[in-house]
Amino acid sequence: MASKAATPSSPSFILTSGATPFRGRRRMVVAAARGSSSSSSGDQKFKDDRLLQETSSGVHRTKLRVPATIVPWKSAGGGGRVTAVVDPEVGGRRAIAIKRVLQDDDTNTVREFSLFVTARSDNLFTQSWTPVSAKIRGLVVLMHGLNEHRFVGRYNDFAKELNANGFKVYGMDWIGHGGSDGLHGYVHSLDYAVDDLKSFLDKILTENPGFPCFCFGHSTGAAIVLKAMMDPKVEASVSGVVLTSPAVGIQPSHPLVVILAPVLSFLLPTFQLNSGNKKGMPVSRDPDALVAKYSDPLVYTGSVRVRTGYEILRTTAYLQQNLKRLRVPFLVLHGAADTVTDPDASRKLYEEASSADKTIKLLEGLLHDLLIEPEREEIMKDIIDWFNCRV
Repeated sequence: MASKAATPSSPSFILTSGATPFRGRRRMVVAAARGSSSSSSGDQKFKDDRLLQETSSGVHRTKLRVPATIVPWKSAGGGGRVTAVVDPEVGGRRAIAIKRVLQDDDTNTVREFSLFVTARSDNLFTQSWTPVSAKIRGLVVLMHGLNEHRFVGRYNDFAKELNANGFKVYGMDWIGHGGSDGLHGYVHSLDYAVDDLKSFLDKILTENPGFPCFCFGHSTGAAIVLKAMMDPKVEASVSGVVLTSPAVGIQPSHPLVVILAPVLSFLLPTFQLNSGNKKGMPVSRDPDALVAKYSDPLVYTGSVRVRTGYEILRTTAYLQQNLKRLRVPFLVLHGAADTVTDPDASRKLYEEASSADKTIKLLEGLLHDLLIEPEREEIMKDIIDWFNCRV
């Protein structure tokens, strides 16, 4: 069906079937007293930057006790010290990520963090949001986009909205992002992130038997979710996925990028390709939201690293050739004015996927980062309504 309205609740183009870039009680903690709720975002950024600089320079070396298995969930009231030497730059980012969890004073949500040890022995920073009052009806796993992290403001707000609707939420910073191991902004293989998501899902389902589980992915995170769902075992364990601005199709800044990427990714994998980014590419029409996002020290703002860019190209090419393998129920939302990932590729995803329950909403005038667009409240409502209809 089609509609001409420009709001997310009535997008310019909607198709539905089935059921409906390159271009807790808060756990009281001493740490909560370290920050004041009246502190400005500028003060918080100064503190985060200082912590990052001190850690990277060796003034403050963060230590983490990392066993050979998954580190248990820790909250601000957990009592145990997190102690084993990690890379100083990673340690700085992780210290900021941990501090943000400990200082969250929301009494409606129990927020906890954990380190998830991958099959490659990498340590990924993960987090959970558990509702205090609402009865848990389902689980949602969040996957962030390229260069972001799972605990940037909009995802935290989204997780708490999901909590209010009875969903326990989990998130994972993939390799090279946020508080996880790895060079900032570098992903040697997106298949690592796909495999890590599969293992993380297995852990969550083991911890929460009997609950329906959903995945949410944004941009490259959505591409990771899509590729994971093409595994029949994973598909059978997940009740549905929501994808915002999925990286199913991207447009390189120059045709030579596609030709040279395989060679350069082998010779100079971590090199930052200035021509790979289109300068000033807008992702939101909300200037304040953009300032908040790009002033966050856990968000990578450098140029795309060659290997990372190549991995995105490789993964999107795979998805384009395998869309028919997708059978899980899904909702895809995409800004029709997105210049980072291709809205037409989302339309192709909808048309070619074998899923019996599938919905697409192309939102007229909206850009890439839907959860920081001015219409974000309506978009979150659309997503939560879709989850609610399937539990």
